[in-house]
Amino acid sequence: MTFLDRRDFLRRSAALAAGVSLAPLLGGDRAASADLPAAPGTRFAEGVVFHDRNGSGMRAPGDEGIPGVLVSNGRDIVKTDARGRYRLPIEDEAILFVIKPSGWALPIDGHNLVQRHYIHRPNGSPASQYPGIAPTGPLPESVDFALRPSVEPAKFRMVLFGDPQPRDQKEVDYIAHDVVEGLAGVDAAFGLSLGDIMYDDLSLYDSLNATIATIGLPWHNLRGNHDMNYEAVDNTYCCETFKRVFGPTYYAFNYGQVHFLVLDNVHYEGAAKHNFHGELGETQLAFARNDLALVPKDKLVVVAMHMPLTAVSDREALYRLLEDRPHAMSISAHTHVHQHMFLGADEGWRGAQPHHHFNHATVCGCWWQGAPDEMGIPHTTMTDGGPNGYSIMTFEGAKYTVDFHPARRLPSDQMSIFTPDGVTSANSGDTDVLVNIYAGSPRSTVEMKVDKQSGWAPMQSIVREDPYFLKLKEAEAGPKPPPGRPLDDATKTDHIWTAKLPAGLPKGTHMMQVRTTDMFGHTYTARRIIAVG
Repeated sequence: MTFLDRRDFLRRSAALAAGVSLAPLLGGDRAASADLPAAPGTRFAEGVVFHDRNGSGMRAPGDEGIPGVLVSNGRDIVKTDARGRYRLPIEDEAILFVIKPSGWALPIDGHNLVQRHYIHRPNGSPASQYPGIAPTGPLPESVDFALRPSVEPAKFRMVLFGDPQPRDQKEVDYIAHDVVEGLAGVDAAFGLSLGDIMYDDLSLYDSLNATIATIGLPWHNLRGNHDMNYEAVDNTYCCETFKRVFGPTYYAFNYGQVHFLVLDNVHYEGAAKHNFHGELGETQLAFARNDLALVPKDKLVVVAMHMPLTAVSDREALYRLLEDRPHAMSISAHTHVHQHMFLGADEGWRGAQPHHHFNHATVCGCWWQGAPDEMGIPHTTMTDGGPNGYSIMTFEGAKYTVDFHPARRLPSDQMSIFTPDGVTSANSGDTDVLVNIYAGSPRSTVEMKVDKQSGWAPMQSIVREDPYFLKLKEAEAGPKPPPGRPLDDATKTDHIWTAKLPAGLPKGTHMMQVRTTDMFGHTYTARRIIAVG
């Protein structure tokens, strides 16, 4: 062994011992070569990422290896060599997965779930109410991953779900009729669910996955606090059913010119406490660090998670990995409200520009609560006064936009306008107009005018409860409450705007218009009739 060879050996061995990605140390085709030196006692998994020419998912003669593809064990990341081979250290139990490169597609199963992984569980999962992973036996000699070429334009769309969260089959049917039916055949590249796919009953995964599969898109998932095996002693085995169905709880992939980093920020405190908190943990942060080190700085990075960033105890470690990137944003769900946050110094963010964190509305709204409509589906208005629904994110290079789609409503239905009863000419100038812009943000502009006023008057953002939601709660507390499960209590929201009606409005019927332009330049207009006595 020459001096240079020995120095390279020591560098790589030290990297393995420290859990540092090997990819930056291994240039080009030498990455993950089959003769990668091992630190004493280190076990390795190896295999090939190959061009799956017949789409079988199994390597056949003529299926050549693909060079330069990233593969991970959940911490380390290596790059396949010129023959498509990789070699990774592996623990007694682990999940290996591919980081999908742009221009290639991963296989999907019968429910359109993306298959990116191999689970190594020699003895299977611990016993649980809901089945986990069956024993996998010894590690195969070669753990191979299939990819097929994919046309991925710079401009593409993604369907975004927050918390479908059905309790039972009836609520799976609500999801089907309220959201999924209107999405069938949608022009999008793939979908992503932001956790709480279930409401504790993990036996419903197959039913919900089959329902979402009818949309016809490859589908990615991350886990939420209601996707856990609650019998688990601690966080180690709390996601065995999720992993059996969906694979790793955190991973990354590329599509077009965008890099997606999907994280698991729910830390289970164990069956004794039956509680959880927001945390990423050292291993996952090491994976994120190794992953982002390989992503060009001019590329848009989208970080997806279940709980909002502001609820994560070690979020500042993630901030440090993102702050020097001019193009990065993050998305979450969990809270069952809709909110755009712009994190700055007060939240511990040190970047030159505030970080956009988008806390997304939920498919299940207010947990399928509220009075049922003529189809038997609860209105499930969220506690911020917004409807349930989904979003479509559009990406073009490093730019992105978000379009919120209320369930079973026109896409243009983006606000509710409230004026009190009993408006008179004498009190019109003291009468408040309240507008809830469901997907509004601090960067939205909102204006109003009455009748044919020559100009639009600006409205002011306030933080308060939604007036219509308060009326729903009043009805529930009345002598004849509506059917359905009661709603949760109202929460204050920052996407309400207010202004006064013009003074001295004459008696009669008047048309009020409200116009909003969001942070992406989309403009929506709504109207309300006012009867002045």
